[in-house]
Amino acid sequence: MYAYKEYDQLLLNERVEQFRDQTQRFFKGELSEEEFLILRLQNGLYVQRHAPLLRVAVPYGMLNSTQVRKLAHIAKTYDKGYAHISTRQNVQFNWPKMADVPDILAELASVQMHAVQTSGNCIRNTTIDQFAGVAVNEVADPRPYCEIIRQWSTFHPEFAFLPRKFKIAVSAATDEDRAAIRFNDIGLRLVENAAGEIGFNVFVGGGLGRTPIAGSLINEFLPPKHLLSYLEAVLRVYNRYGRRDNKYKARIKILVKALTPDVFRDKVAEEWKHLVNTALDLPDAEVKQMQECFPEPAYEALEDNPAALMSAKKDSSAFSIWYRQNTDNHKKSGYRIVTLSLKPISVAPGDVTTDQLIAIADMADQYSFGEVRTTHNQNVVLADVKQELLYELWEKLKSFDFATANIHTINDIICCPGGDFCALANAKSIPIAEQIQRKFDDYDYVYDIGEISLNISGCMNACSHHHIGNIGVLGVDKKGKEFYQVSLGGDSGFDAAVGKIIGPSFKEEEVANVIETIIKFYIDQRIEGETFLMTYQRIGMAPFKEKVYAKNN
Repeated sequence: MYAYKEYDQLLLNERVEQFRDQTQRFFKGELSEEEFLILRLQNGLYVQRHAPLLRVAVPYGMLNSTQVRKLAHIAKTYDKGYAHISTRQNVQFNWPKMADVPDILAELASVQMHAVQTSGNCIRNTTIDQFAGVAVNEVADPRPYCEIIRQWSTFHPEFAFLPRKFKIAVSAATDEDRAAIRFNDIGLRLVENAAGEIGFNVFVGGGLGRTPIAGSLINEFLPPKHLLSYLEAVLRVYNRYGRRDNKYKARIKILVKALTPDVFRDKVAEEWKHLVNTALDLPDAEVKQMQECFPEPAYEALEDNPAALMSAKKDSSAFSIWYRQNTDNHKKSGYRIVTLSLKPISVAPGDVTTDQLIAIADMADQYSFGEVRTTHNQNVVLADVKQELLYELWEKLKSFDFATANIHTINDIICCPGGDFCALANAKSIPIAEQIQRKFDDYDYVYDIGEISLNISGCMNACSHHHIGNIGVLGVDKKGKEFYQVSLGGDSGFDAAVGKIIGPSFKEEEVANVIETIIKFYIDQRIEGETFLMTYQRIGMAPFKEKVYAKNN
């Protein structure tokens, strides 16, 4: 993974001391709340329902074991002994003291980490397919381009005060979108044309929140050398024409919709004329240099399905099920990608304790070349595990509650902190997730349900992407009481779709039963080989709605 150069580290150290001074001035009364607000947001510091929240950047979800141990130290020293994985692959601390934040940032800087641009109206952390670089189905490793984007966007003076926050996601898989690129302000998909050349599909104007929209394709094949100039053109058009009078209408998705994608494309093309073939171009040598920052680990020449693995699968049905659910194919023979589930029942999805963080770091060192990845599904990945060591790893994962075999199942819930923590939330999310997990505690039944995504958000900001879950749950406020809307049919993949609300909202105690009714009806209606989403697309919303409200009344 990318290691900071001297310039990166110097810049980061200066930023930490700058914020330390700003914080001291705030406590002395030399900066008002309003003046300090902008400064703290630029450093990832929010004020939430009960305490400040610090959002730590994890660029394109990549961590090394030293950084993970530092996160564990921070959780133990400055927080309540745990951290939270967000849907933008970042790490959040929910209980730091504001006075300690400069010290926390200094600790992070010592291991090449920071909280820069994790908040505010700027270009946020670029997200990525968590299997980037090891997936069998990608056209090229997208991580070097993510690092190029990170360096270009960090402290970019022109884009420090955009109309609203701005998110970029990158994917390179040929047949699966694991980064939800069409629901980002800019989504980039690496593709290969008929001549064997690599380029980008560029999608613009995607997003969730109050107005969920799938991004529109505005460039079918952007050569990598023009990546930064084209991104700059998109941001300049947005900065010039995006609304600043109404924060609910300030995202680029509203601008693209108002202008139409074709007009927006034309404006970008006109702006790009002044930027293409300039110093913003990426010479092949620079791209190659960045690619060399992501060398292959020291893989051994191994065969698939070694005797140790086959014997373990035969002898242990529990291990065999975990292998099926929580591991994926690797581009190298003899290796496997392992997803550590952070979704055991009764634990807030995405939460990880100090001891668990230390265990992750230790297991990364022992089994995966010291590398750890966070996912936008709020889990953790060890990307390079020898197949012959999978059973040994599984035994250790069980000791730390990471071996729940629920990846891609109804219990692999994406969930925001909700009303338990967030000052913006209308309703709690975590108790709803636990209700549903307890309802579906028979894993034979869970596996029979098959692949499905269920996302829960506590407000319309949609931090948990409820709009694009196959089943989405949204907390709403009704005269001071918490209710929940349910939507069906969302899809975060290449066939991007926003879910539709099934009907009137439900009380908290009804949600799990409503989900159970929906699932039972799907099982009754599906034909062989159909996932939940496929059945929904075939029969539509009406029969689900009829069944749910007939059952609920």
